[in-house]
Amino acid sequence: MRRSPEDEEQSTVGQRFKTWLKRLWHQFRQSFKAFWHRYQLTRWIIVIILGVFLIASTYLTFVAKTADVKNLENRLQRPTMIYDRKNQSAGSLYSQKGTYVKLDQISDNVPAAVLSTEDRNFYHEHGFSVKGLGRAGFLLLKNKLLHRDYISGGGSTLTQQLVKNAFLTQQQTFSRKAKEIFIAVEVENQYSKKQILTMYLNNAYFGHGVWGVQDAARRYFDCDASELTVPQAATLAGMLTSPGIYDPIVHPDLTKQRRNLVIQLMVENHKISQASANTYKKAPLHVVNGYVPSDTYRYPYFFDAVIAEAESRYHLSEKEIMNNGYKIYTTLDQDQQRSMQQTYADDDNFPVDSADGTRVQSASVAMDPKTGGVTAIVGGRGKHVFRGFNRGTQMRRQPGSTIKPLVVYAPALEHGYFYDSTLQDKKQSYGSNNYTPKNYDDTYSGSVPMYKALYESLNAPAVWLLNKIGVNTGYRMAQKFDLPVEKGDRNLALALGGMTKGVSPEQIARAYSAFDNSGNMPESHFITKIEDASGKTIVKAQKTKTKRVVSANTAKNMTSMLIGVYDHGTGQTAKPAGYTVAGKTGTTNSGVKWDDQNDRDKWIVGYTPDVVVATWEGYDDTNANHTLNDISAHSINSLFKAEMTGILNNTPNTKFNVEDAQERAQANTGNDKGWGSFLKDGSNLINRFGQTINNFGGRAEQWWNNVKSLF
Repeated sequence: MRRSPEDEEQSTVGQRFKTWLKRLWHQFRQSFKAFWHRYQLTRWIIVIILGVFLIASTYLTFVAKTADVKNLENRLQRPTMIYDRKNQSAGSLYSQKGTYVKLDQISDNVPAAVLSTEDRNFYHEHGFSVKGLGRAGFLLLKNKLLHRDYISGGGSTLTQQLVKNAFLTQQQTFSRKAKEIFIAVEVENQYSKKQILTMYLNNAYFGHGVWGVQDAARRYFDCDASELTVPQAATLAGMLTSPGIYDPIVHPDLTKQRRNLVIQLMVENHKISQASANTYKKAPLHVVNGYVPSDTYRYPYFFDAVIAEAESRYHLSEKEIMNNGYKIYTTLDQDQQRSMQQTYADDDNFPVDSADGTRVQSASVAMDPKTGGVTAIVGGRGKHVFRGFNRGTQMRRQPGSTIKPLVVYAPALEHGYFYDSTLQDKKQSYGSNNYTPKNYDDTYSGSVPMYKALYESLNAPAVWLLNKIGVNTGYRMAQKFDLPVEKGDRNLALALGGMTKGVSPEQIARAYSAFDNSGNMPESHFITKIEDASGKTIVKAQKTKTKRVVSANTAKNMTSMLIGVYDHGTGQTAKPAGYTVAGKTGTTNSGVKWDDQNDRDKWIVGYTPDVVVATWEGYDDTNANHTLNDISAHSINSLFKAEMTGILNNTPNTKFNVEDAQERAQANTGNDKGWGSFLKDGSNLINRFGQTINNFGGRAEQWWNNVKSLF
């Protein structure tokens, strides 16, 4: 069949295009080849590859050398221990540690089963397997092509698995794998094969919160690791790949299949005969739980706070803290902590649960007023959740009247007022918004001495006084006490605890410690020193930091007035028998519409020369069904009396060097005649004279601040 002219023309055009394309490709190859040779790109590529390899190797070598491999054995043998203020052991932290046993205390069946399953060439490799690396590389390439950002499998050696558990995360990435290999080589350089195998068997996870072969033997077979039979050892070895899937309690059939596979692998590795294996495979899977976990996390909220401080202040990770076998020395007073926990364990110290079963919550902090060291803390009621919400340190609630001494009465004394100065006690409106504070019972006496206004927690005199000394004065004093006030809090409502964020019991305890420490406020803390597993000090808290907040004389007069709270005022029912306590109570309104009778928060703070304690009580979420009322049998006063009695029983019961302000005032009034009264109360007059001298400076500062505010 003859081709048409059109077909012949198309064929000619196609041939011409192919010829042109071939010539173009040839020219491109020649040009590219010339370019390649001219700039020696082959050498540059080799240099770049070698450079990247050198940089990566240098970095990974640095990682391996700084991984503290020398301390690995010590770390794995020891849990992180907590010590109290007397350097006595107080417990240990939860960690990836079980009962550590030596290799000769472990049945020979265990290494035989584990090595047959996990790493047959363990004794012939130096931390990594070339075959394993090849397999990991293949799987990496495969997963990258499938857009999976992880490595599945990889044939890690026993040493690599130990390194992964001890130093790295479980995330499967190339960078983690590279670090794993280099650290594994360093581990092989530092330890013998026997030591590595011992560390691995004691650090392996066997499910149900059990770490290490000894505790696993107790958990599943109620025997020691030295008594494990071949089937039992094979069961534990089979669990290492996936403790959740091969769980003899939850998945007995899968576990038995896995066990029998391990037994067959032991035959292939020449550890047992085929005849013996056949017999072992027929053995039933019999689980007996004889494991009793040790309760070493004895003071949960305190230990939680220690971990949080080690993270935030000393930049240690939780994994380091939990697993590095540290010795952490703290400010804990075990007697006070036990007493506080016992008080919180007694539900009779709290209001009954609401109708829907919601529990009234509470938190308390005890602190050494001289050092700021927290001696005891409870951050909530009910079952503790590891590192859950700690209301003692993390909560922020409005402080109510506990703020009055801090932002009203202390700055008033600093600016020339006296503890018995007369204050106005009238219902009065302030400002353009007609802010009108009311006393609790809405009754007013016209005038009242300062000490009485404080111990009766009267609102009208407190707001009147803040208005007199200036809101800015009270606001700046709140800042000096390190209370988290904001610009929006700069108003008269601050006198009654009106704050945007609120405070924690720890912050309130710290602020009141200034009155207990001659006007010096210490920095609150839990940790004094941290040592690593080898005994080297890696953290040492600086010498107690304090800052001057108020004068010593002001602090003394504040304590004098605050004693009255427990002797005559709102804290009378909270006073522990046989002790003189100073402090303050406080409440905040529920904020629920049409409910002016019930409260959202209840606070109480009390101190002696030995300890300051701040306690809060309320619902986590306040609404119409969850508010606090004044049931005297279960009020915060009864709670505070119970916990303070227990705490003070464990202190030296040091006495205050100042008397109750009301008694001082009455004594002055009764002896206000002649030279005898001057001589009898001479020290008080000298104090008044000194305070009067300061009055001019204080009022001058207030006047200048008022002038500046105009601009």
